Amino acid sequence: MTLRSDEKQHFIHQFMHYLSIEKNASPHTCRCYRKDLEGFEKFLRDSGMYIAPTGGIEIERVDRMAIRKYLSFLHRKNKKSSIARKISTLRSFFKYLVREQVIPSNPAKSVSTPKVEKTLPTTLTVDEAFRLMESPKSISEAPPEGGEGKYLRDRAILELLYSSGLRVSELVGLNSNQLDLDLGIVRVMGKGRKERIVPVGVKAIGVLKRYMEERGGLKEDKPIFINSRGGRLTTRSVGRLIKKYSRQSGIFRKVSPHSLRHTFATHLLDAGADIREIQEMLGHSSLSTTQRYTHLSMGKLMEVYDKAHPRSFKNVGRKK
Repeated sequence: MTLRSDEKQHFIHQFMHYLSIEKNASPHTCRCYRKDLEGFEKFLRDSGMYIAPTGGIEIERVDRMAIRKYLSFLHRKNKKSSIARKISTLRSFFKYLVREQVIPSNPAKSVSTPKVEKTLPTTLTVDEAFRLMESPKSISEAPPEGGEGKYLRDRAILELLYSSGLRVSELVGLNSNQLDLDLGIVRVMGKGRKERIVPVGVKAIGVLKRYMEERGGLKEDKPIFINSRGGRLTTRSVGRLIKKYSRQSGIFRKVSPHSLRHTFATHLLDAGADIREIQEMLGHSSLSTTQRYTHLSMGKLMEVYDKAHPRSFKNVGRKK
């Protein structure tokens, strides 16, 4: 089957619809998939591969060798994590085309992706976390550019990220009707458009109340965190302000919004919280994802083990 350019775009559009509706993928995920597919199409065109006389891509001729050539091309300028994502996108797209009986088999299925080292972002100590929370100084100490409203907004962002372990995309997507400060909870729309309810700490509630009062009250469908122009704050802006405040508080390691999410989980683990409860609060679909945090608390775990287990190092030889 030879696909003209408009037919190819039709299948990409159908695939995006499938991701969005059937798989509940977020708009951000759909944009990434589309960009990856358009990048693969450009590679095929630039390489002169499988171009039909009509100008379309002969999609049924795309085979494992074509995917491997693309993989080799990607290795020149892309990180392993980016390559793995792009190949995963192709695997999902061709799987969809097989399902729709457009092609007989998935050419990307047996292509191995580069092994990506799993690295965790910076995790703050309790002292560092407290210093970061307090780094936006009070209006009486050092009025920031933009006045008290900006100080309250920045403080509320830091407190909420650390208090509730939200993803930065979840934070910037919050509307006022998702936050119940009287009950101390926030309703979050996470990955796969799955809703979860997460507690909000007392400190975060206090700052959020002041910030909301400063905003003069919000309609239910209005974003909580906005920029100086009144638009919804972006994830990039949150990343910049965290970088600024981390340096201001004397933390010179790389600190990102995701660092606060990891710090949230690690500090709960250190305090004895059940890992399945943390999984629920983080919105992880798999427990194995949450378990990545456990190695950060191994010291605490060994301390508890040594105190409690009768055959531990400290207890061996102890008389009953």
